[in-house]
Amino acid sequence: MVRIFLVGYMGSGKSTVGKLVASKLGLNFVDMDSYIESKHFKTVQQIFADQGEAVFRQIEHQCLHEIAQFENIIIATGGGVPCFFDNMDFMNTQGITVYLQFTVDELVVRLESTHLPKRPLLAQRKEPELSNYIANALALREPFYERAAFRVSDEIEPTVDKICEIASKTKN
Repeated sequence: MVRIFLVGYMGSGKSTVGKLVASKLGLNFVDMDSYIESKHFKTVQQIFADQGEAVFRQIEHQCLHEIAQFENIIIATGGGVPCFFDNMDFMNTQGITVYLQFTVDELVVRLESTHLPKRPLLAQRKEPELSNYIANALALREPFYERAAFRVSDEIEPTVDKICEIASKTKN
């Protein structure tokens, strides 16, 4: 049985890497944001707008506990998941945690090349405010991310290979 939780800041590639690892290892893949959206029939942005961040974090926490029951799975968590409730400790007891670690500058480049409007916490931010926001948020979140069992900070293919290697060494 394999259960891998990918953690890291927005734009670190959790969904992209997760899909590739799942495909390579023949595992299932769940993106937590997509799971939440399909379960609640609203986008993450709509939940944030309608109910606020506190309610969203509670929904996220409940969904994490549901998803953690799945086996042979790669889970791309939302960027804030490890930072609320006991989520990071919980993930560490339920499977393998891997932190996809990048610098602020790398994250800014990655996020600017994706759809910022789809990211509620970043949607209205432009440079240099975007860099400052990410730096401050990362400083708060990194102590949680660093509690992951493994840390990877590489381009997509080497990251996929490293996670596959971690999975093969830790299979039950």
